Amino acid sequence: MNVRVRGIYATALTRRFLAADHAVVQASGPIDRRFDASFPVAPADVAAETTDDRQGVGLVGTEDAVETATGLLADVAVDAIPVPDPTPLGAVFDSTVTETLGRGAVVDLGERDAYLPYSKVDDHVEVGDVVRVQVREPAPPWADQRPVVGTTRHAGRGLATLRAALDGTRVNADDEAARELAGMTDLLDVETPPGWGIEWSRTAVDADLDALEEALQRAVDRATDLIGLPDERDPPGRLVAPTATAWCWFGRESRFALDETRAEVTTTMPGHHRIKAGSEHASAGVDFVEAACDDLDGKFPFETVVDQFGPREGDRVALQHGKPDGSLIVLGRGEVTDVDPSGQVTVRRTASGRGTYDALGTPREPGDVAITRLKEGRWWYATAYRGEDGEKKGTYVNVCTPVEVFPGAVRYVDLYVDVVQYPDGTVERVDDDELDEAVEAGHVAEDLAAKAREVASTVEDALAD
Repeated sequence: MNVRVRGIYATALTRRFLAADHAVVQASGPIDRRFDASFPVAPADVAAETTDDRQGVGLVGTEDAVETATGLLADVAVDAIPVPDPTPLGAVFDSTVTETLGRGAVVDLGERDAYLPYSKVDDHVEVGDVVRVQVREPAPPWADQRPVVGTTRHAGRGLATLRAALDGTRVNADDEAARELAGMTDLLDVETPPGWGIEWSRTAVDADLDALEEALQRAVDRATDLIGLPDERDPPGRLVAPTATAWCWFGRESRFALDETRAEVTTTMPGHHRIKAGSEHASAGVDFVEAACDDLDGKFPFETVVDQFGPREGDRVALQHGKPDGSLIVLGRGEVTDVDPSGQVTVRRTASGRGTYDALGTPREPGDVAITRLKEGRWWYATAYRGEDGEKKGTYVNVCTPVEVFPGAVRYVDLYVDVVQYPDGTVERVDDDELDEAVEAGHVAEDLAAKAREVASTVEDALAD
């Protein structure tokens, strides 16, 4: 298959796709320079692009190509977690408006809510209205955002896109090559649907006629799926999905595995992808180091990274508790009270509400203190709960994918099974059944589940001694 790759994981993923005998197309300048390979300007069967938060990769393309690419990414390491998207790019839904906001409305697609900007709808909408929409911008399930939808129809992506609301031909460039491409479009042996205009990407100006014709024909085929949909509307529900979308969430081991792959191609500092995933500034710092240095000692420089980018004592961080189904829960935000050069960060949180602590069963009261110690790269972390008067309320050990300590958040994916130590010192392992159910549902791979059980056993034994 043909794959288009973009983002901070591009070099490593290009290496992996080529090693699996897939073709990489529409390569960026750096990729073209780093590889001794041919990268044609041809239509892509699937596009792999880093998510906005840098935590993983989004895949968009044909159903077969997305499935193949998802499998390849899931094999990067044990904590590479694939998640299918029920609201893929280009899918058409009959939706119901559930809420109106300042600049747009929230609509119910059935499987997920979406955001409809007023700029992407022709008519005024109110709560209760039924609106036929198309997904414009998918969103990873772990992100705090909804997919964006619009009411006009588009077909295709990449070199050529057909737009129902566009007249004629447009090229996303303004130079002689773009004008030449616009003029050449009439020479292509492809019949476009009446009322649909053509939009060429900037990359298309470098494609030959065969590639342009193939790209346009693919867009026409997808537009055909969108034409002739029934007038009757029965929201919420999906009518058609010309393309598939999936996501792959990378954990710490995945990022380091991708480092090893990238190092086969070009100079790669230890923790390259781990650091780049933190922020744009961190990414620029990595680029500088690698441009200046050809030889590093092979260790991830945790102390240097936190000194340069954080978190530091006094900073506040969120505990971003991911789930293998792609969802994300923020367990709260706390103050960093200690940063150890070994990679451990201590976070202090104060309770404001009442209830009980999960699995421990002890009461949670306002003023309680939770002390959480999280070590970069470790498959578990512990939280000790105490009352305002210092009374012990138990310790909860969460088993998870290797912890990553970023400037504003600590991230991991929960693996369900946990270990608790009650105030009297009794130790108990809990939630094995939830892990079994996740494996049965296909959310957790067998090897990852085996690792979780092994870690839980080790922690249980250590606490019981």
